Amino acid sequence: MVAGRSFPSQQGQVLVLGMLLAAALGLAWMRYFGVGQVLAAKTRLVHGLDAAAYSGALVQARTLNFLAYLNRARMAHQVAMAHLVTLGSWAHYAGMESRRLAQGNPPAHLIGMMFGADHGRAYLAAASAVGLEAQARADGALGRAYAAHERFVHDLSADLSHALVRDLPQARQAAMRAVLTAHYPERLPGELHPVVLDDAWPGLLRRHAPDASLFDWTRHLAGLYPFLGPRNQTARNPWPVSGRCPHLRHELRRRGDTALDDSGRWRAGDTQSFHAVRSNRWIGCYYREYAMGWAWMPARPGQAMDADHVDTPPEDFSDQDFWRWVQAATPWDLVGGRDNPLANSYALRDRQDWMSRGLGNYLDVAAGAGQDAVSGFVVHMELPDASGRLIHARSAAETLFSRPGRRPDGLDETPNLFHPYWHARLAAGLSDVAGD
Repeated sequence: MVAGRSFPSQQGQVLVLGMLLAAALGLAWMRYFGVGQVLAAKTRLVHGLDAAAYSGALVQARTLNFLAYLNRARMAHQVAMAHLVTLGSWAHYAGMESRRLAQGNPPAHLIGMMFGADHGRAYLAAASAVGLEAQARADGALGRAYAAHERFVHDLSADLSHALVRDLPQARQAAMRAVLTAHYPERLPGELHPVVLDDAWPGLLRRHAPDASLFDWTRHLAGLYPFLGPRNQTARNPWPVSGRCPHLRHELRRRGDTALDDSGRWRAGDTQSFHAVRSNRWIGCYYREYAMGWAWMPARPGQAMDADHVDTPPEDFSDQDFWRWVQAATPWDLVGGRDNPLANSYALRDRQDWMSRGLGNYLDVAAGAGQDAVSGFVVHMELPDASGRLIHARSAAETLFSRPGRRPDGLDETPNLFHPYWHARLAAGLSDVAGD
């Protein structure tokens, strides 16, 4: 062996080892390249499926918020119906007052003299309300507007909410497929089939009958409008009338109110009467009522009044004394009464019946939904990668109810369909990926 020189057999052995090493490195590189391709395909699928699941939850949240606005719109229509019932009562009241003014029963100058110029002018203004009572009939302008609001509350809104709930799964699926189609522009839409699993939507909502809280809220909303408040006022003339009862004065009594009854229907009534102090040797002092205007819009056909009235009042008292008729046909207090019983009786006789189905059932979250996320779902999808290997991925999203801030009263608020505070998010810890 000569120093610094290799023999041919030794060079061949090194070449073999080098080739083996190069082959091993090539195999390793191909293996890692394949793994990288699979990992990239998985990552892309997971990102796309997360975006699709979030979009589906967002569609769901927007649907719930729309349903909340729809419920609030129904409440707005109820307040509008309360205004229309009140307007109907005022229209009928004004029409009846115009008739009394034309008859001079009582005369306008007497009202102005007894109770002041403002009351006299108000009574004279009834001259412009001739025939206005026709607007208060069911087929009048106000009655037709009331019926239109009634249809929205019970028919149109119910049909719309039913369609939204029914079609939400398809709308959610369409949104997810649109996101995946944009995420995979090289694939045909028919290749993308996200499958929804563990869907909580079917049991999320149900229809509820009106309860005490809905009645309270409706009455609270009506209470925000002074027009719907009590319309009670009593004016008294300043001077004594009779030596037998110097403490009594002529009175002008205005009575009226609008209310939601226990059946969930609106009713309204308005009356005004001049109560003149009279006296005789048989019963002493008493109030003789002159009905000036009246109206009664019952909550349901045939509904009676809570105030004093009779079912068949006489049209006038030319054939009998007022006090004799009261004593014979009614239990009214001729001295201590504070209402307008004769005007009430005319109002009941001439009542205008508007049909109503009440507050109606409403769509809301099913009981026991909890404080946090109440509607989640899992989406699963599989796609072949470039080598034909099937890649699986799973993502989850949920819709939750969350107020933007604390309630003014500091109380917690359960998820509901009256406040549009629904949001979407991915469900942490529920997403997963796997490959065959």
